[in-house]
Amino acid sequence: MVMNKLHRLAVILFSFLLGLSSQLYAQEPVDTTTLWLIETVDGNSFMGTLVEEDTTRIILLTEIYSRIQIPRTKIKKIKVLEPSELVEGELWYANPHSTRSFFGPTGYGLRKGEAYYQNTWIFYNQISYGATDYFSIGGGLLPLFLFAGSPTPVWITPKVSIPIVKEKVNLGAGALLAWVLGEDFGFGIGYGVLTLGSRDRNLTLGAGWAFSDGLWADSPTLTLSGMTRVGRKTYLLTENYYIGVSGDSSFGILSVGGRSVQKRLSIDYGLVFPVGLEQYVFFAIPWLGISIPFGKTQ
Repeated sequence: MVMNKLHRLAVILFSFLLGLSSQLYAQEPVDTTTLWLIETVDGNSFMGTLVEEDTTRIILLTEIYSRIQIPRTKIKKIKVLEPSELVEGELWYANPHSTRSFFGPTGYGLRKGEAYYQNTWIFYNQISYGATDYFSIGGGLLPLFLFAGSPTPVWITPKVSIPIVKEKVNLGAGALLAWVLGEDFGFGIGYGVLTLGSRDRNLTLGAGWAFSDGLWADSPTLTLSGMTRVGRKTYLLTENYYIGVSGDSSFGILSVGGRSVQKRLSIDYGLVFPVGLEQYVFFAIPWLGISIPFGKTQ
């Protein structure tokens, strides 16, 4: 009799512990409204809502494949999609180079861990890295040493970015500090910029003071630039400068063109027009550059 009671008690205790264990290891409730993007190691991408997840797998509800189960070992990247990345249900790649127009900086900065390599006209090379969400640093060179050991310009570009109103108003400040290797000569510019608008559509106003060999310019360089997204992979760009040289002497640089964005690449193209030069003859310089993001991508 006593053994039967002990047996029943053991069964009840075991059932209680089993139920407690299942509660402890039950899956957490998941958000079925947020859209996620999952990239797998074989190069495929899947977009949908999260239905279920545990330590070994993720189950995604997609529009095309319905429910799809993805092992975590096959996942290369997973991220929450921002509303701005979806247009009429179609995924638009984020602007991989929103921190600059053609050349000049905007008020937006690289996020922590983001980086890119930029090449323009083959010779201009720069790598930039987001040390924090508010500070980035870059460095570059013109490899003129390839041509009979010619003096080679090198530079660094520290930049601070401060969001005033998220995705609407951003301030940026920084400098281009350059030296010519093989020559006792330095030059550069310190600047401040104000960007109004999002990373996809914005207008940037800026001012900077150039210096050369320890002497500062008498007047600032003013800039007005803008970009707007006109398609899933296409932007229109303009970048313009007013440069005071000395006294009443000044000239300007106008540019217009576009940007084509891919998943891991952007290509800038356009025309640059110098204006206001003495003995001025109208001409245009073609602009062609690429930017390749790496490190932590959006």
